[in-house]
Amino acid sequence: MHVLLDNGIPFLGQTMSYAEMIGQIFAIAVVFLARSRTLWTWPVQLVSVALLFGVYASAHLGGLAVRQVIVGVIAVYGWWVWARRRDPVLGVPVRTGTTRERLAAVGAFVVGTVAFALVLDALDASWAPWPDAAIFVGTALAFLLQSLGLVEFWVTWLVVDAIGVPLQISSHLYFSALVYVVFAVLVVNGLWTWRRAARREAAPGQVASTA
Repeated sequence: MHVLLDNGIPFLGQTMSYAEMIGQIFAIAVVFLARSRTLWTWPVQLVSVALLFGVYASAHLGGLAVRQVIVGVIAVYGWWVWARRRDPVLGVPVRTGTTRERLAAVGAFVVGTVAFALVLDALDASWAPWPDAAIFVGTALAFLLQSLGLVEFWVTWLVVDAIGVPLQISSHLYFSALVYVVFAVLVVNGLWTWRRAARREAAPGQVASTA
C-alpha cells in the first residue's frame, strides 16, 4: 500500500498517487457493474475501498477514510444478498422505494450527517467535517439501498457527487474530483436504467393484482 501511496504520476500540477488512480478507476467500474446488476460489483468495490482508505487517511479526511470501512462491510453484505437473490436472466430484482422507505432514507441521511460531523469535529479527524460526514453517510446509505435493490440508491449517489466534487477540489485531489463528475453522468444513466427495469419487473404483479 505504501508503494501505491508514495508514488504516482503528475496530474494538474499535483502528484496523483497510484492508489488514488487505481482506486477511483475501480470505483468507476463499480458504477458500470451496478448498472448491469452483476455480482462482480461487490468484489471490485472491495478493492476500491481498500485503496481509497489509504488515500483519504493520508489527506486528513477522516470521514471519507472511515467511509471506506463501512462501504467495505456493506459490500460484503451486498455480495451475500445479491448472490442469494440473483436471477440467472434478469440479475437482481429492483424496485422503487415506498414513501416510508424514502422518508426513512432522508431521515437517516440528515441525522447521520449531523451526528458524524459532530464526532469528526470533536476528534479533529477532518478539516471539513460537515461535507466529509455527508459524503460518508450518503455513501453508506447508497450502498445499503443498492443491496436492497432500491432505485433510490442512484439518487443518493447524485447527492454524494454534488457534495464530493468541491470537497475533492479543496483537498487537491483533482483526479478524484474529475471521477466524481464522471460518476454523476454514469449515475444519471444508471438511474434511468434501473427505473425502466423496475417498471418492467413490476408490471406482471400489477396485472395480477387487477385480475
